[in-house]
Amino acid sequence: MATQISQLPPIDPERAATVEAFGGRIIALDPIGAQVSGIDLTSADTIPARVVAALEYEMALRGFLVFKNETELAPEDFLRASCLFGGRELHSTHGVHPQTPGGNPHIFRLSNDERHGIPDVGPQWHNDGSFLPATFSHSGYHIIRPAENGGGTHFAHQGLAYQALSADRQERWQRMASVNSASGVVHPLVHEHPLTGQKCIWLHLGMTGAVIEKLPDQDSFRLLHADELKALCHEYNDILNAGRTDGYAVAFEYSANDCVFIDNLAVAHRASPEAHMPVEQQGLRIMHRSTVKGVKDLAPGFGLPQHVRIDGPNPVGEGVWQGGGVGFRWDDGIKMQN
Repeated sequence: MATQISQLPPIDPERAATVEAFGGRIIALDPIGAQVSGIDLTSADTIPARVVAALEYEMALRGFLVFKNETELAPEDFLRASCLFGGRELHSTHGVHPQTPGGNPHIFRLSNDERHGIPDVGPQWHNDGSFLPATFSHSGYHIIRPAENGGGTHFAHQGLAYQALSADRQERWQRMASVNSASGVVHPLVHEHPLTGQKCIWLHLGMTGAVIEKLPDQDSFRLLHADELKALCHEYNDILNAGRTDGYAVAFEYSANDCVFIDNLAVAHRASPEAHMPVEQQGLRIMHRSTVKGVKDLAPGFGLPQHVRIDGPNPVGEGVWQGGGVGFRWDDGIKMQN
């Protein structure tokens, strides 16, 4: 990873001391994220609650934690460690690949070779579980086999991305809500993180069927039209991509046995293009993903319902109202797959 200047504060000394008292160490990564060493995830049940709380809060502030492991975690240990955070229990909605160890329904096995895992997942910026009212609180990524020639994950801090918006964009985006194309669940385009209180932007670029805007100084709403929704998606994509140079996003490359946990309300992510390249070009890549039950509904404001019938009649007026699949295709030249 290229070193950038972080916009985030240093690791809190008291939380660092709490981790160190248990024999671990947490250090900030630039520009976002933190690395944890010295904590054995094979014994996740023995980690004290105060240590878990310190790690969870730093993850909320910095977006993700990378646990460095000397040896590969067993699938059960990875899943048990996933339950340290957020809702504290697994919530799995994915398909199960035939090569998934033991056919475990809580492991989403990904690969750039369909014989070894599900290919081509998540090429655009998104947050896991956006089709649920209470989106996944956290996700885990355990690299089983990193590709020899690279193929990691891009992470973008959605709180710092909000701060990077112009004042007029901040004001307008806070009046918007997206409708998930698969489920009709409605989420705010800007929400406050439940731990840090930081305002964060939120939009699934591979599963949005409509965006509702509350009109300023009026108790009424409108839908974005195709040109407006296309512009919004491009702006969202651009602001997250800009974090690579402006200090709030990173292209993370995995090392053998890495285990990454993300705060799914603090960072958006997408697979790097290299992650989907052929085995002959990149080498074989295999990853296991876990998803953790949400803590509370990510509810829209202004009296909007949590759920609408995206596959039914448009109830708001003229504009994009598109259910199913990847929803509104905002760029014909890109891959869109969830």
